[in-house]
Amino acid sequence: MKVNQIYVNLPVKDIQKTKEFWTNVGFTVNEQFSDDKAVCVVLNDTIYVMFLTEEYFQTFSERPVPKGDTTQVLVAIGLNSREEVDQVVNAAVANGAYQHEEPQDYGWMYQNSFWDINGHGWNVTFADMSQMPSQP
Repeated sequence: MKVNQIYVNLPVKDIQKTKEFWTNVGFTVNEQFSDDKAVCVVLNDTIYVMFLTEEYFQTFSERPVPKGDTTQVLVAIGLNSREEVDQVVNAAVANGAYQHEEPQDYGWMYQNSFWDINGHGWNVTFADMSQMPSQP
């Protein structure tokens, strides 16, 4: 079995601010799946993030929405170059996010990260698999 699409659902307080943040970072929005309760951010042709108002999010789960001082998930995304990684993180920080940790350079893999305006953690990576060290 193979998954043909993924929709990551994350709760947010303000749909409009979230939409502005992600478009300013450089991603597009699928308006067909967006309204005053949700914004669908397109990561690529098969991966989407559905940012849902906390109230709407609660209609999908009986569990409480985590508050700002907790972490339920860290989303990791891979890009095509180190430059793209830093471009996304720098754009996020310039639009209200904050740096999660200093960039990590492992030679074959580069990682940078941020907490978005809603407190969700994003690890942004580039990996050159041809340079990955072999396992002993």
